[in-house]
Amino acid sequence: MTQLDGVVKPKTKRSKRFLQGREPKLNENIKNAMLIKGGNANQTVTQALKDIYSLKKPNAVMYKKKNITRPFEDQTSLEFFSKKSDCSLFLFGSHNKKRPNNLIFGRMFDFHVLDMIELGIEKFVSLKDIKNSKFPEGTKPLLIFAGDAFETDNEHKKLKSLLIDFFRGPTVPCVRLAGLEHVLHITALEGKIYLRSYKALLKKSGCRTPRIELEDMGPSFDFTMRRTHLASDDLYKTAHRQPKALKPKKKKNVSHDVFGTKYGRLHMQKQDLAKLQTRKMKGLKKRKGEKAEGEGEEVEAEATTAKKAKTQ
Repeated sequence: MTQLDGVVKPKTKRSKRFLQGREPKLNENIKNAMLIKGGNANQTVTQALKDIYSLKKPNAVMYKKKNITRPFEDQTSLEFFSKKSDCSLFLFGSHNKKRPNNLIFGRMFDFHVLDMIELGIEKFVSLKDIKNSKFPEGTKPLLIFAGDAFETDNEHKKLKSLLIDFFRGPTVPCVRLAGLEHVLHITALEGKIYLRSYKALLKKSGCRTPRIELEDMGPSFDFTMRRTHLASDDLYKTAHRQPKALKPKKKKNVSHDVFGTKYGRLHMQKQDLAKLQTRKMKGLKKRKGEKAEGEGEEVEAEATTAKKAKTQ
């Protein structure tokens, strides 16, 4: 590919397809996540990144080499990796004496950091520590949030939005019951955040609807919230803006009730019932005598008007 006046021009068909994949679309691609290790990541942080990568596959990119960077101080390296790998989500793991076992969840907008939240790992159980069957790769998880903090506190609201973006997976029109195999339960309680991962088992219940049991599958985390970097309200509004083509067109005179019943209102012009065409029947026809009386009344009315005009 050649670059001329800031415009990249492809030389081959492969590079042309690559650039077409990066072009803006009405329906954007699935959000990919990049997982990056810091310069001093320990074994706990490395294993946590591997386990989260296994939950996100195949919509994730794992960088195995260590990168010496500090996201809250310098974000240029994250923005570079985001543009290189076409990822709008990131997870950065680090470890130091001041902030041990550190994970930073973040989002990008237009290849610039939108917001990020730092969580500290207090307790961690890995996938390999729990010996049982796992879910297939690429399974869309069922997200459950529990705790009043997710509805009242502003930082917890942003964290909920960030975790939904991170784990939601592809957008699908419908989901079958047998496809709900992975459940992520996130609880906010007494200043801590508990993340648990379960596998849904469908058991016989004696009726058509199966009985569902949850089996602990791992990984499980106990987090504490540390630093936050939140975008302004104007930037959030810009990031959530939708193109006009995707906005549903408002239908006039159409409404729905509580039960989803559709109602329509029709507007009609005022009808002149005297000119209304009715069914032709012999009984509705005017008789000859009625016609003569009507014509005589019309002649008398004309004569009286003519006399009035002469006297004036």
